[in-house]
Amino acid sequence: MVNSGVDTALMSGDGIAAVVEPAQFRALMSTFPTGVAVVTTTEPEGRPWGMTCSTVCSVSVDPPTLLVCLREESPTLQAMLKLSTFAVNLLHEGARDTAQLFASGAPDRFERIRWRNEPSFGGPHLVDMAHAVADCQIVRTVCVGDHIVVFGEVLGLARHDEVTSPLLYGFRQYSSWSAGTP
Repeated sequence: MVNSGVDTALMSGDGIAAVVEPAQFRALMSTFPTGVAVVTTTEPEGRPWGMTCSTVCSVSVDPPTLLVCLREESPTLQAMLKLSTFAVNLLHEGARDTAQLFASGAPDRFERIRWRNEPSFGGPHLVDMAHAVADCQIVRTVCVGDHIVVFGEVLGLARHDEVTSPLLYGFRQYSSWSAGTP
């Protein structure tokens, strides 16, 4: 039997794929735990922008490339596109409050945490809350639905000496994961 590539469980009676409601899709994806990052950038004048993002994925090792997905109307995305750079701050288990702060859209979020930015960075580094940071140059964007997929070539990495467990998000709650002993 040849697989047509269409899941018949998703087909309605007339052969057309049934529409999945946004709430149903969110509920499905909440069962898939993922790491938590804060994507940061700056405007040309230097104003920092950032938002919590759990849609981060490695794409390629050569060249090293990540993708992040941001809402099309996101002010952070608009700032990223102006300079074509961003940083992906991978949060550690102690950064739950920072994840919530950057998810809230609070206008003073950068005044409430310690961060550092240098010309070689893709965006601000959240020095106390990230266990690792990837500085990226935008190489491509793709519009998919109400989001923009941003592909960034990784031009720099920063890792903290202290090994910590990453912050995770799934089942609509934050958690952490620590590797078990072999």
